[in-house]
Amino acid sequence: MFYRDERLALFIDGSNLYAAAKALQFDIDYKLLRQEFMQRGKLLRAFYYTALLENDDYSPIRPLVDWLHYNGFTMVTKPAKEFTDSQGRRKIKGNMDIELTVDAMETAAHVDHIVLFSGDGDFKPLVEALQRKGCRVSVVSTIRSQPPMIADDLRRQADNFIELDELREVIGRPPREPRDERTRQDADTAD
Repeated sequence: MFYRDERLALFIDGSNLYAAAKALQFDIDYKLLRQEFMQRGKLLRAFYYTALLENDDYSPIRPLVDWLHYNGFTMVTKPAKEFTDSQGRRKIKGNMDIELTVDAMETAAHVDHIVLFSGDGDFKPLVEALQRKGCRVSVVSTIRSQPPMIADDLRRQADNFIELDELREVIGRPPREPRDERTRQDADTAD
């Protein structure tokens, strides 16, 4: 699926990839993810897209965003919009599809292969346009979750479909023991 001399760019739809990994019950180690694709070709860029709540003092995604920014990822963020739906529930909206699409179209002239980490069917026209520009497009998502996290038409349009679950051993973080278990084990070894 990959050629060692081809120029690669990764486009990561942060919320979509997070939801797919969560559905498969594992966490992604982004350092390992970047290393994996550096071995598959000449990785020129790794873009990560996410919306951030502006008015939150602490956002749970902020440490990840900062780490990615300092470790070779091109971060693309924008403020998320917060609203209340018709049932009075607090909702957050932060779609990054346009930003990802524009960057991918601009990058297409400089790479041979684009790897899209998203199962969002809205990206099918983007994949078609990138292919018309001569880029090969691989899509990373999962069909092993219930329901599948990838739109069937996106999967069919891609040159390659990479099952996220098959990358688990390569890019997954090892599961962490619950905090109280670690404390108990530390106490046991101190005796």
